[in-house]
Amino acid sequence: MSLDDHPVNKVIWVPIIQVEPNGYNPNRVAREEMNLLYLSIKKDGFTQPVVTVHDKSRNKYLIVDGFHRYFIAKSFADVLESTEGLLPIVVISGGVNDLMASTIRHNRARGKHTVQGMSGLVFSMLRNGWRDEDVCNEIGLEPEELLKLKHITGFSRLFANHEYSKSWKSSREIEAETPE
Repeated sequence: MSLDDHPVNKVIWVPIIQVEPNGYNPNRVAREEMNLLYLSIKKDGFTQPVVTVHDKSRNKYLIVDGFHRYFIAKSFADVLESTEGLLPIVVISGGVNDLMASTIRHNRARGKHTVQGMSGLVFSMLRNGWRDEDVCNEIGLEPEELLKLKHITGFSRLFANHEYSKSWKSSREIEAETPE
């Protein structure tokens, strides 16, 4: 495969109504992570295209990887408006088993965040001037999760003699209190 043949060099924007999910994706994402994905796309835009295969007979693009990015675009009017109703995709080819294998490879290759790695990042964000509220809202942490990460890094020891008061709420706490 030459450099020019890599799908990332061929990102196209197609109307979202031409894109459909596959029926075999085993990946599930919790609501908190979906909220974080929405925030990521809203703040950073689409940084990765959705991987698809083209069904020429129906002129539809079947999702191989990126269903959750597609779902966010389809579910949130502000995201869809920002892309003028289009979705960034790349197109690959292969038989159905090849595509299922590709879905699994994409899902499993993402890796996991380690507690130590996350705590180090959080420590740096706090040291660089972000408030607890900023960290929680920007990376999707609950205040209790942040407290645990602060404890792991030793950051909490810097404030051992200060009285703690909960003077703010995370966006998820506000959302939970809002009647639907």
